[in-house]
Amino acid sequence: MTLSLLTSKGVVDEPYRDLLRTLSEGSVAKSFDPYRDIAWDSPEFAIDKDDPRWVLAAAIDPLGATQWYRDLPLERQIEIGRWRQANTIKVGAAFESILIRGMMQYIMKLPNGSAEFRYCLHEMTEECNHIQMFQELVNRIGADVPGMRPLFRALSPIVGVAGGYAHVILWIGILAGEEPIDHYQKALIREGVNIPPAVLRTMQIHIAEEARHISFAHEFLRVHVERMNPISTAVCGLAFPLAMRWLAGEIMTPPRSFAERFDIPDDVFREAFWRGEHSRKILSSYFGEMRTLADDLGLMNRVTRKVWKMLHIDGEHARYRGEPARSLAAG
Repeated sequence: MTLSLLTSKGVVDEPYRDLLRTLSEGSVAKSFDPYRDIAWDSPEFAIDKDDPRWVLAAAIDPLGATQWYRDLPLERQIEIGRWRQANTIKVGAAFESILIRGMMQYIMKLPNGSAEFRYCLHEMTEECNHIQMFQELVNRIGADVPGMRPLFRALSPIVGVAGGYAHVILWIGILAGEEPIDHYQKALIREGVNIPPAVLRTMQIHIAEEARHISFAHEFLRVHVERMNPISTAVCGLAFPLAMRWLAGEIMTPPRSFAERFDIPDDVFREAFWRGEHSRKILSSYFGEMRTLADDLGLMNRVTRKVWKMLHIDGEHARYRGEPARSLAAG
């Protein structure tokens, strides 16, 4: 069977084909179902709206790090933290839907025998499960959160469909959305933050399956970027930091209605999202692996490095996948 995965020299990229086979087999052998693998109705997973575990972690959450938030009464910290966590989960579900739209547009153009077709469908199946899982959790938390900010919500159908026609940009955008969420969830678990059990279980499932998705996105870009002409490569080099900053802002920044609902002063909101020194360290920490990837792909140069810095997402490169942010640990 002839595969469509060819390098610029016209030879089948064997490592990529092998990876796709491994990832596809992994999706078959180890997958999660949101209603089979989470005991939603067990006493352990009961949602308590007054649970102090909703308080935002100062070292990880940019709003939780502000003095304004830390000075609030515990009851108010819990209320704000519960709303913020529920909204972040809702945004995660919405982003998965954009990813699915773009990937579906892309794979329907692939020829018969494409190994990418099979794996992408496995990934979309898992993302559908994530949407169900996240929405079920939001429903049980009981906060009527809006999810994405209004403009991005309006643009999301266009973004998803357009991404299917600019597939390298699509996968850069996929990583721009997946990395902040994945990094945030890993940091909470790594630091031993006390999280409500239902939230923790969904994070564990999401991290496990996102490891496959992120591995695929890295290798997809490796194979496809090396086949591009110099002009397309230059465009992608600029698109990389722009997509990272834009989508990190959309996913990790709550809507202004959040500030209005909880009377968050404008200067506190600006400090938390993303003009304060500590919040910018948090923002930059999301992308250590992305800076390494951009360098490996030949997309880091004198011009693009300035763009990363201008957007406040420059910094150290990750030495390995899943490395903790050294700058935050040091702080």
